Amino acid sequence: MTSTLLFVGAHPDDESFGPGGTLAEYVLRGHRVVYVCATRGEAGSADPEHLQGFASAAEMRTAELDGAAKALGLDEVVHLGYRDSGMPGTEANRHPEAQINAPIEEVAARVTAVIRRVKPEVVFTFDPIGGYRHPDHIHIQRATVLAFHAAGDAAQYREAGPAFTPRKLYFSVFPKGFLRWAVRLLPIIGQDPRRFGRNGDIDLVELARVEFPVHCRVRLSASALERKDTASACHRSQLTGGPQRGGVIARAVSRWFGSHDDYMRAWPEAPAGLRETDLFA
Repeated sequence: MTSTLLFVGAHPDDESFGPGGTLAEYVLRGHRVVYVCATRGEAGSADPEHLQGFASAAEMRTAELDGAAKALGLDEVVHLGYRDSGMPGTEANRHPEAQINAPIEEVAARVTAVIRRVKPEVVFTFDPIGGYRHPDHIHIQRATVLAFHAAGDAAQYREAGPAFTPRKLYFSVFPKGFLRWAVRLLPIIGQDPRRFGRNGDIDLVELARVEFPVHCRVRLSASALERKDTASACHRSQLTGGPQRGGVIARAVSRWFGSHDDYMRAWPEAPAGLRETDLFA
């Protein structure tokens, strides 16, 4: 019987720029892989040429996600139906349909319904600071933790379907070695590491100070990395410097990280010194 891996994220592109290698790797190993996406990326900026032919940024980014999902080989993409909340302090934070304005229990109920329907053996999501402190990342991470523990309890979220208990929960953790390297290199090439990213709203200096344990390191095949590159390139609107330059950057960063993705095991509690090589171990 095929085992299922479920990733719960916040935006179109989270599945590619982050754990795309892992998702592709488990597809190639014969597992069923599903992505739960909380929003459609409405708050993400895009150059006008990318919006041509689309009624909205949400429609454009959903189309990009569809292409990326096909490139990775995902079995299914589930949309939770919330709106992108944007980075802290932006106007998007105040939108009534923004994910961060939804009660955490409500979001958890929707994730629980997906877990009970899809029946994944393994679930993973962002680390406790959402990778780079994006409000949506943090909110969906907390909701996923609640949903993971509630899914097997028939007394909770009864409207979400029959109870199902996943085996394991992981958090995707960012390679801090790369961040520390980037903090030192970026000023040399004229970029401020405290204002990184397309919109200059990511503080790499602060992120490099936060450390999470690595309990599982998933080795990625060349085929999985190639699929990740292809999927990342599908998100043209979010690649700094245009699709050609952005695709080159995405491939270079992917190779710099090395042929592995790192994970912290949240459940069952990891014993001291744990070092797994397979999320399904």
